[in-house]
Amino acid sequence: MSGICDGRVVIVTGAGRGLGRAHALAFAAEGAKVVVNDIGAEADGSGGSLTPAQEVVDEIMAAGGEAVVNGDDVSTVDGAERLVGMAIENFGDLHVVLNNAGIVRDRMFANATADEWDAVMQVHLKGHFLPAKFAAMYWRDRSKAGEAVSGRIINTSSGAGLMGSIAQAAYSAAKGGIASLTLVQAAELGRYGVTANALAPSARTRMTEEAFADMMAAPTDGSFDAMAAENVSPAVVWLGSEQSGHVTGRVFELEGGKITIAQGWMHGPSFDKGARLEPAEVGPIVDDLLREAAQPTPVYGT
Repeated sequence: MSGICDGRVVIVTGAGRGLGRAHALAFAAEGAKVVVNDIGAEADGSGGSLTPAQEVVDEIMAAGGEAVVNGDDVSTVDGAERLVGMAIENFGDLHVVLNNAGIVRDRMFANATADEWDAVMQVHLKGHFLPAKFAAMYWRDRSKAGEAVSGRIINTSSGAGLMGSIAQAAYSAAKGGIASLTLVQAAELGRYGVTANALAPSARTRMTEEAFADMMAAPTDGSFDAMAAENVSPAVVWLGSEQSGHVTGRVFELEGGKITIAQGWMHGPSFDKGARLEPAEVGPIVDDLLREAAQPTPVYGT
């Protein structure tokens, strides 16, 4: 197996099913050596089994690729450190961390519980922070030692994180945090030869086919299946290759054969009195600014 990622060592978290599985297989098909990380939990984070990850590894090896299973919990310090260490120990290097692991606790905001909120933040935000942190430490040390580094952090955000989504307050907040985290990683790590980009994929997974059943339904007439998870992977693999070194700090919306670069928060219309405003002055000023400002994309589900 050879391609644009020949010899590159790639970690994919949450790679036992859905998008993670598709990404792991696609990286391997392009010559990468893949660490397939998955604890085998259900979509809500319960349970656990290494079987899904092992099946992905078996499929990669049967096709002539190289891969190993990792069952560490990436939302824990020890688990994330072991994961990064395993990649380096097994394959001698590390080039890409693709953070994909996640869970959902969908509920209307007023009904959400603190435990549900904490669980989503733990897996999504902390589970993105920790593997990338240990990889960044490795790449920084190599760069400071005078070695050439071609590191890639690829984070998984969501349209929910960019625009919001009804009944997904925790998920939307976590995914929005991941997008912001990506911007900081890109700004801080570029000096070491590392890029950081994020994905906002739209595809059929265990999480989406229940929440958006009609939109995610597979076609029955043989037409292009725009929601197949495999459609997202080509752009992801390219972001993990050496060819993407000039691209960092971006969020890519990916669906079917479509690639969109998201344009997030930026400075818009402004007014400056040059002195302290009075409360009664604020309303008319805001109304004028709103007339100039672009209309936000509606929250999903509204």
